[in-house]
Amino acid sequence: MDRMLVVVFDNELKAYEGKKTLLLLDDNGSINLYAYAVLVKNADGTATVKQGDDSGPVGTLVGTSLGSLIGLLGGPVGLAIGATAGALTGAVADLSNARIGADFIDDVTKVLTPNKVALVAEIEEDLIAPVDLRMEAIGGTVFRRALADVEDTIHDEKVAAMKADLAQMKAELAKAHADFKAKLQEKINHLETKIHAKLQKGKERREAAEHQAKAKVEALKAKAAALKAHA
Repeated sequence: MDRMLVVVFDNELKAYEGKKTLLLLDDNGSINLYAYAVLVKNADGTATVKQGDDSGPVGTLVGTSLGSLIGLLGGPVGLAIGATAGALTGAVADLSNARIGADFIDDVTKVLTPNKVALVAEIEEDLIAPVDLRMEAIGGTVFRRALADVEDTIHDEKVAAMKADLAQMKAELAKAHADFKAKLQEKINHLETKIHAKLQKGKERREAAEHQAKAKVEALKAKAAALKAHA
Protein backbone atom coordinates (compact mmCIF):
# COMPACT_ATOMS: atom_id res chain seq x y z
CA MET A 1 0.00 0.00 0.00
CA ASP A 2 1.24 3.48 -0.88
CA ARG A 3 1.61 5.61 2.22
CA MET A 4 2.88 8.96 3.37
CA LEU A 5 5.31 8.53 6.24
CA VAL A 6 6.45 11.15 8.74
CA VAL A 7 8.93 10.27 11.49
CA VAL A 8 9.68 12.99 14.04
CA PHE A 9 13.08 13.06 15.78
CA ASP A 10 14.71 15.27 18.40
CA ASN A 11 17.61 16.27 16.16
CA GLU A 12 18.99 16.17 12.63
CA LEU A 13 21.52 13.43 13.35
CA LYS A 14 18.77 10.99 14.24
CA ALA A 15 16.71 12.07 11.23
CA TYR A 16 19.60 11.31 8.88
CA GLU A 17 20.05 7.96 10.59
CA GLY A 18 16.35 7.38 9.93
CA LYS A 19 16.83 8.25 6.27
CA LYS A 20 19.67 5.73 5.97
CA THR A 21 17.41 3.15 7.60
CA LEU A 22 14.71 3.75 4.98
CA LEU A 23 17.28 3.34 2.22
CA LEU A 24 18.42 0.04 3.72
CA LEU A 25 14.84 -1.18 4.00
CA ASP A 26 14.35 -0.23 0.36
CA ASP A 27 17.51 -2.11 -0.62
CA ASN A 28 16.45 -5.31 1.13
CA GLY A 29 12.93 -5.20 -0.30
CA SER A 30 11.05 -4.49 2.93
CA ILE A 31 9.63 -1.29 1.43
CA ASN A 32 9.70 0.68 -1.79
CA LEU A 33 10.98 4.20 -1.13
CA TYR A 34 9.76 6.67 -3.74
CA ALA A 35 10.75 10.06 -2.35
CA TYR A 36 11.97 11.58 0.89
CA ALA A 37 13.19 14.77 2.56
CA VAL A 38 14.43 15.96 5.94
CA LEU A 39 12.49 18.88 7.40
CA VAL A 40 13.61 21.00 10.38
CA LYS A 41 11.04 22.95 12.39
CA ASN A 42 12.74 26.21 13.34
CA ALA A 43 12.38 28.02 16.66
CA ASP A 44 10.29 30.77 15.02
CA GLY A 45 7.74 28.29 13.66
CA THR A 46 8.98 28.21 10.07
CA ALA A 47 10.30 25.01 8.54
CA THR A 48 13.45 24.45 6.51
CA VAL A 49 14.07 21.56 4.14
CA LYS A 50 17.61 20.45 4.88
CA GLN A 51 17.61 17.70 2.31
CA GLY A 52 15.10 17.92 -0.49
CA ASP A 53 16.89 17.56 -3.81
CA ASP A 54 17.85 13.97 -3.08
CA SER A 55 14.23 12.95 -3.43
CA GLY A 56 14.43 9.38 -4.67
CA PRO A 57 13.33 7.89 -8.00
CA VAL A 58 10.16 9.96 -8.33
CA GLY A 59 12.33 12.99 -9.03
CA THR A 60 11.97 16.55 -7.76
CA LEU A 61 9.39 17.39 -5.11
CA VAL A 62 7.57 19.99 -7.21
CA GLY A 63 3.93 19.11 -7.67
CA THR A 64 4.19 15.82 -5.80
CA SER A 65 2.20 14.61 -2.81
CA LEU A 66 5.38 14.80 -0.76
CA GLY A 67 6.10 18.37 -1.81
CA SER A 68 2.58 19.42 -0.86
CA LEU A 69 2.80 17.68 2.51
CA ILE A 70 6.09 19.43 3.28
CA GLY A 71 4.49 22.76 2.43
CA LEU A 72 1.61 22.02 4.80
CA LEU A 73 3.99 21.03 7.59
CA GLY A 74 5.74 24.37 7.10
CA GLY A 75 2.78 25.86 8.96
CA PRO A 76 1.03 29.22 8.61
CA VAL A 77 4.25 31.16 9.19
CA GLY A 78 5.67 29.74 5.99
CA LEU A 79 8.28 27.39 4.61
CA ALA A 80 11.89 28.55 4.58
CA ILE A 81 13.54 27.01 1.54
CA GLY A 82 17.06 25.81 2.33
CA ALA A 83 19.98 25.86 -0.08
CA THR A 84 19.50 22.18 -0.90
CA ALA A 85 15.76 22.46 -1.40
CA GLY A 86 15.44 24.43 -4.61
CA ALA A 87 13.27 21.66 -6.05
CA LEU A 88 10.46 22.68 -3.71
CA THR A 89 10.09 26.19 -5.08
CA GLY A 90 6.59 26.69 -6.39
CA ALA A 91 5.15 23.55 -4.81
CA VAL A 92 1.43 23.86 -4.15
CA ALA A 93 0.73 23.09 -0.51
CA ASP A 94 -2.83 21.88 -0.16
CA LEU A 95 -4.58 18.79 1.11
CA SER A 96 -5.90 17.90 -2.31
CA ASN A 97 -2.40 17.49 -3.74
CA ALA A 98 -1.01 15.92 -0.58
CA ARG A 99 -3.76 13.27 -0.74
CA ILE A 100 -4.07 13.00 3.04
CA GLY A 101 -6.54 14.33 5.61
CA ALA A 102 -6.30 17.46 7.72
CA ASP A 103 -6.36 15.31 10.86
CA PHE A 104 -3.06 13.75 9.79
CA ILE A 105 -1.46 17.19 9.53
CA ASP A 106 -2.83 18.06 12.98
CA ASP A 107 -1.44 14.88 14.53
CA VAL A 108 2.02 15.47 13.08
CA THR A 109 2.24 19.18 13.91
CA LYS A 110 1.38 18.50 17.56
CA VAL A 111 4.61 16.51 17.81
CA LEU A 112 6.70 18.40 15.23
CA THR A 113 7.33 21.31 17.58
CA PRO A 114 10.09 23.95 17.20
CA ASN A 115 13.63 22.55 16.99
CA LYS A 116 12.44 19.05 16.13
CA VAL A 117 13.15 17.34 12.82
CA ALA A 118 10.95 15.24 10.56
CA LEU A 119 11.86 12.60 8.02
CA VAL A 120 9.08 12.78 5.42
CA ALA A 121 8.75 10.05 2.81
CA GLU A 122 6.40 8.49 0.30
CA ILE A 123 6.70 4.72 0.49
CA GLU A 124 5.01 1.45 -0.40
CA GLU A 125 4.88 -1.14 2.37
CA ASP A 126 3.00 -4.38 3.06
CA LEU A 127 3.87 -4.49 6.78
CA ILE A 128 4.40 -1.58 9.16
CA ALA A 129 6.68 -3.46 11.57
CA PRO A 130 9.93 -3.14 9.55
CA VAL A 131 9.74 0.65 9.58
CA ASP A 132 8.21 1.15 13.03
CA LEU A 133 10.60 -1.10 14.95
CA ARG A 134 13.70 0.47 13.43
CA MET A 135 12.50 4.06 13.71
CA GLU A 136 11.37 3.67 17.30
CA ALA A 137 14.74 2.10 18.13
CA ILE A 138 16.49 5.35 17.16
CA GLY A 139 13.98 7.58 18.94
CA GLY A 140 11.54 8.36 16.14
CA THR A 141 7.80 8.92 16.51
CA VAL A 142 6.10 7.41 13.46
CA PHE A 143 3.03 8.74 11.64
CA ARG A 144 1.66 7.17 8.47
CA ARG A 145 -1.38 7.57 6.28
CA ALA A 146 -2.47 5.72 3.16
CA LEU A 147 -2.55 7.99 0.14
CA ALA A 148 -6.03 8.70 -1.12
CA ASP A 149 -6.78 8.23 -4.80
CA VAL A 150 -6.80 11.42 -6.81
CA GLU A 151 -10.49 12.29 -6.69
CA ASP A 152 -12.03 14.25 -9.56
CA THR A 153 -15.71 13.81 -8.67
CA ILE A 154 -16.04 16.68 -6.19
CA HIS A 155 -13.91 18.93 -8.38
CA ASP A 156 -16.07 18.20 -11.43
CA GLU A 157 -19.26 18.81 -9.45
CA LYS A 158 -17.98 22.22 -8.32
CA VAL A 159 -17.08 23.21 -11.87
CA ALA A 160 -20.48 22.02 -13.13
CA ALA A 161 -22.24 24.15 -10.50
CA MET A 162 -20.15 27.18 -11.44
CA LYS A 163 -20.95 26.66 -15.13
CA ALA A 164 -24.66 26.50 -14.30
CA ASP A 165 -24.36 29.83 -12.47
CA LEU A 166 -22.49 31.27 -15.44
CA ALA A 167 -25.20 30.19 -17.87
CA GLN A 168 -27.86 31.75 -15.67
CA MET A 169 -25.93 35.02 -15.46
CA LYS A 170 -25.44 35.16 -19.22
CA ALA A 171 -29.16 34.54 -19.78
CA GLU A 172 -29.96 37.31 -17.33
CA LEU A 173 -27.46 39.66 -18.96
CA ALA A 174 -29.46 39.75 -22.18
CA LYS A 175 -32.51 40.99 -20.29
CA ALA A 176 -30.81 43.18 -17.70
CA HIS A 177 -31.31 46.91 -17.48
CA ALA A 178 -28.44 49.04 -18.71
CA ASP A 179 -27.50 50.25 -15.22
CA PHE A 180 -27.03 46.64 -14.04
CA LYS A 181 -25.38 45.16 -17.14
CA ALA A 182 -21.89 46.41 -16.28
CA LYS A 183 -21.99 44.90 -12.79
CA LEU A 184 -23.38 41.62 -14.10
CA GLN A 185 -20.75 41.45 -16.82
CA GLU A 186 -18.07 41.96 -14.16
CA LYS A 187 -19.49 39.02 -12.19
CA ILE A 188 -19.52 36.90 -15.36
CA ASN A 189 -15.90 37.74 -16.12
CA HIS A 190 -14.88 36.90 -12.55
CA LEU A 191 -16.70 33.56 -12.63
CA GLU A 192 -15.22 32.65 -16.02
CA THR A 193 -11.74 33.31 -14.60
CA LYS A 194 -12.45 31.08 -11.59
CA ILE A 195 -13.77 28.27 -13.81
CA HIS A 196 -10.68 28.44 -16.00
CA ALA A 197 -8.40 28.34 -12.95
CA LYS A 198 -10.21 25.30 -11.51
CA LEU A 199 -10.07 23.45 -14.83
CA GLN A 200 -6.35 24.20 -15.13
CA LYS A 201 -5.68 23.08 -11.56
CA GLY A 202 -7.58 19.84 -12.13
CA LYS A 203 -5.58 19.17 -15.29
CA GLU A 204 -2.29 19.82 -13.50
CA ARG A 205 -3.29 17.56 -10.60
CA ARG A 206 -4.16 14.69 -12.96
CA GLU A 207 -0.96 15.14 -14.94
CA ALA A 208 1.13 15.17 -11.74
CA ALA A 209 -0.58 11.99 -10.52
CA GLU A 210 0.06 10.28 -13.85
CA HIS A 211 3.71 11.35 -13.77
CA GLN A 212 4.18 10.02 -10.25
CA ALA A 213 2.50 6.73 -11.12
CA LYS A 214 4.75 6.23 -14.16
CA ALA A 215 7.84 7.16 -12.14
CA LYS A 216 6.95 4.60 -9.48
CA VAL A 217 6.52 1.88 -12.09
CA GLU A 218 9.90 2.71 -13.61
CA ALA A 219 11.50 2.69 -10.16
CA LEU A 220 10.12 -0.78 -9.44
CA LYS A 221 11.29 -2.04 -12.85
CA ALA A 222 14.78 -0.66 -12.22
CA LYS A 223 14.90 -2.32 -8.80
CA ALA A 224 13.77 -5.65 -10.24
CA ALA A 225 16.39 -5.41 -12.99
CA ALA A 226 19.10 -4.65 -10.43
CA LEU A 227 18.10 -7.64 -8.30
CA LYS A 228 18.10 -9.89 -11.36
CA ALA A 229 21.55 -8.68 -12.37
CA HIS A 230 22.95 -9.52 -8.93
CA ALA A 231 21.21 -12.89 -8.72
